[in-house]
Amino acid sequence: MSSSPFSDADMASLVEDNTQYPQQVWYTIAAFLFVVGCFQWGLFLHSKFARRACHKYDEETVITNGVHRKFSLRRIPLAVINVYRIVAFRWTLEIGQSYTLNMAEVFVTVAYIVLLLIYAFINTTSAEGQKLDINFWSNRIAMLAASQLPIVTALGTKNNIVSLATGISYDKLNYTHRMIARTCFMLLWVHGAGQIVSYPNFQETLSQPWLRAGITAMIAFSILILVSLRPVRSNIYEVFFCVHILSVLVVLVGGYYHAKGAYGSYWIWPSFVFWAFDRFIRAIRLVVFNHSYFGFKSGTGTMDAATELLSEGVIRLRLCRPPHFHWSPGQSAYLIMPSVSTLPFEAHPFTIASFDSSLLSTASAEDRPSRDVTGPSAPFWKELVFLVNVRGGFTKKLKEIAARKETVKVFVDGPYGPSPDLSSYDTSVLVAGGSGVSYTLPVFLNIIERVRKGKSSCTRVVFIWAIRGAEYVQWIEEALIKAVRLAPPSLTVSIRIFITASSTTQSKSFREDDDSISSSTEKKRNPGHMTARKYSLSLSFMSLRGVRTENGRPDLDALLKEEVSVTSGRMSVSVCGSQAIARAVRHALRFPVSGPSSILSGGPSITLHVESFGYA
Repeated sequence: MSSSPFSDADMASLVEDNTQYPQQVWYTIAAFLFVVGCFQWGLFLHSKFARRACHKYDEETVITNGVHRKFSLRRIPLAVINVYRIVAFRWTLEIGQSYTLNMAEVFVTVAYIVLLLIYAFINTTSAEGQKLDINFWSNRIAMLAASQLPIVTALGTKNNIVSLATGISYDKLNYTHRMIARTCFMLLWVHGAGQIVSYPNFQETLSQPWLRAGITAMIAFSILILVSLRPVRSNIYEVFFCVHILSVLVVLVGGYYHAKGAYGSYWIWPSFVFWAFDRFIRAIRLVVFNHSYFGFKSGTGTMDAATELLSEGVIRLRLCRPPHFHWSPGQSAYLIMPSVSTLPFEAHPFTIASFDSSLLSTASAEDRPSRDVTGPSAPFWKELVFLVNVRGGFTKKLKEIAARKETVKVFVDGPYGPSPDLSSYDTSVLVAGGSGVSYTLPVFLNIIERVRKGKSSCTRVVFIWAIRGAEYVQWIEEALIKAVRLAPPSLTVSIRIFITASSTTQSKSFREDDDSISSSTEKKRNPGHMTARKYSLSLSFMSLRGVRTENGRPDLDALLKEEVSVTSGRMSVSVCGSQAIARAVRHALRFPVSGPSSILSGGPSITLHVESFGYA
């Protein structure tokens, strides 16, 4: 495409549009975040203060599976909310075996790209009448992309203003971080190609520092996009971590100097502020929660973690938490282990598997030495406990240490992430696969504690756990036994343990679809069925009310539909496991299970919370 030479009118229009259009994009994004924030905080407040209400209906009463239900048109608003939940978060676009996008993410992606493209190509007619003048849109695209770098940086940090405004945790926003970054990457390459085509003296300007800075930034951006692809992040996370930090620095510095000549650098420098603010907050957290390492208190080394290899694929970390370190069920923490990681301050996120409460405390448990990790189970209270999946790199090195039962120096950064407030739900269903119990166990214990204290309206809690072998129950057996015995009579507790490993076969489909705890090569060295035959569940555990064990993989569709059929009021389903488990739960809770007909007939209003395994 040929381009018109810039006239004074064209230049004035170009400068004005390059200033106003990025601002208008930001106004649109800010308005969207405001609406999302109002909606999210409204749901939070409703969940916080909701109380069970009894309504009098004139309609005909329906009895379903012994549950007293009434059909009522008054439940239309609730039916609409459940339709929104299904369409936005349970209808998904599934790519391969491990990549899933819900419709809310698809909508945000499409809307964001369309928004930028509209602002890139409107009013691109030159003063001479040439439409879609390349000089207009190729320059404007670069300015639009540069204006988005602050939000890309903010969404990539753990302490960011977007999470504060919307109530959405940083890990849930990570997809948006990657999506916006990749969109900006594509726009910037379009800008570069447009400049090469339209600028006749491009070769002569290669010696200019501002152009070299831009080219260097784009090379670094290209490398960053490649290493951020999921296969790379999953298989060589340490490489991704190192390259990510260096590439982002080059992109921002190079982009700043490149855009400075076009008066666009003011869009980029806030990125440094957001990044520095997050690092400052994290540094403060490290000093406060690990003060013994910094000489502020006698007795250094109190945060050293005891390690134990529970199986070929799972490590347990235990450390005495600082008295001032508190967390809520479902939250995670970043662990820094300089002696294990490649970089001294390389941080890895893990869900806190322990329970910050005195509910289960006993004298014998409290008096047990913190470094004694032998025995049937670890105390899931009064300590920080983490269950770590063994993959490669960092966790593989940690496995070698755990095999020798050595201690390791740990810096704790956290807690992070939301904690589900299930107090207003009548029924709570918790689904976990393998080490996903790190999430569901503390939530389970919290439900029992809040019901005991009269702070929860829950009348039924269902704990579903799929594991490869019966020996895995040892991880949490003591906690489950004490929790069930402490559950009040008003709370019905159902524990369903599914032992998926067979004494004769372990099919390929099982390894792919179930929660893979250990790699295929590790299974060959230590087959799960050999251990399963040696271990049998204790009598004290099997004699608990509501405990049921089965062989085989759980039929989540049937299990969840069964719970829906016997539940009225509000129902919460929380799942933590592989993508296969998350997909099965989403599929089970679509139409018609929680559709309008079910809600209008008195069926439960269902909320789904998914914590899937994966790398950030």
